[in-house]
Amino acid sequence: MKKENLGLNTICTHVGEVKDEQFKGAVSPMYLSSSYEFLDVDVKRYPRYFNTPNQEYLAKKIAALEHTEAALIFGSGMAAISHMFLAFLQKGDHLVVQNTLYGGTVNFIKEEFPKYGIEYTFTNGYEVEDFEMAIQPNTKLIHIETPSNPLLTITDIKAIAKLGKAKNIVTSIDNTFASPVNQNPIDLGIDMVMHSATKYFGGHSDICAGAVASSQEYIDRVWNVSKNLGGSLSDMTVWMLERSMKTLGLRVKAQTKNAMKMAKWLNKHPKIAKVFYPGLKSHPEYKLAKSQMNGYGAMLSFELEEGLDAYQFQKSLKLIKSSMSLAGVESTVISPHLTSHALLTQEERDKVGISDRLIRFSVGIEDVKDLKRDIDKAIAVLK
Repeated sequence: MKKENLGLNTICTHVGEVKDEQFKGAVSPMYLSSSYEFLDVDVKRYPRYFNTPNQEYLAKKIAALEHTEAALIFGSGMAAISHMFLAFLQKGDHLVVQNTLYGGTVNFIKEEFPKYGIEYTFTNGYEVEDFEMAIQPNTKLIHIETPSNPLLTITDIKAIAKLGKAKNIVTSIDNTFASPVNQNPIDLGIDMVMHSATKYFGGHSDICAGAVASSQEYIDRVWNVSKNLGGSLSDMTVWMLERSMKTLGLRVKAQTKNAMKMAKWLNKHPKIAKVFYPGLKSHPEYKLAKSQMNGYGAMLSFELEEGLDAYQFQKSLKLIKSSMSLAGVESTVISPHLTSHALLTQEERDKVGISDRLIRFSVGIEDVKDLKRDIDKAIAVLK
């Protein structure tokens, strides 16, 4: 199916379907085979080559959503970003990477890059000037994350893309928090987009997956590395992911609407010290977020007032779940210093502003009045 001029929900529902030519079913068939015909066929299919029917067609859906030529599906978000990095960086190369980003990415860079002889610099901030100052003669890739995990900082995507093109440096972005519903970085000039597809793409807290989307040329480079590293995804999970993505637009828009309501309410709450959400006019990058996002997303963070214990607060919640992951239809909270950024030192967390009282809040599709009541009751227990 041609994807030109199709609306978001139409792409989610129809692009990337595997056609059932015999029985004409409404749902894509699942191909669990690990062995395919080799002789006299145009495509030599093998699960590790990312080209089983379910893998191939789901990649088309993701590419359509991110406005790219091609995409690849991986076993996790970390598989996606690590394969992407290793496809564009080799011994002697240098990476410029944003200082406010997912802790797992930070840990991968620090733990694995020295083994490969790859150099890296974390920026001092997330303004374009910070990235420009960090560029070295051997810089081959600039990586950003916006909105960032967990403080929802906003980086100027168009400015970073322009910088990369001026310096002949490839640019990439982690678009997990926004999802293609709320942000399309390719349209702003970025070269590669990656996702933890475990999150909004899956949306039901029952799969683990990752994705990279880009030009066919760049995806071919990623594939050349990935076929050797073997981070492909099982077709059962690919099928589940394709099913889940049919409702991506509906889910994320509903969650985004709820998040705005919750952010405004929390911002006025007497027991909440700070709220981090790009949709609030008090957010330092509100105007930038408004200019480059279609919506402000369904993720926010907040700090409890001093003297209130974040751990006990989460234990006291009855409706909102405590969860290491995020972006499911159910609302969840977690302390970043215990999960996503637990591998960072206390000094590193302090440097980027991640306090022990910080709560990351993934807003779901529940009725807002119920979420507010749950938070109020949990805070009341702490008094």
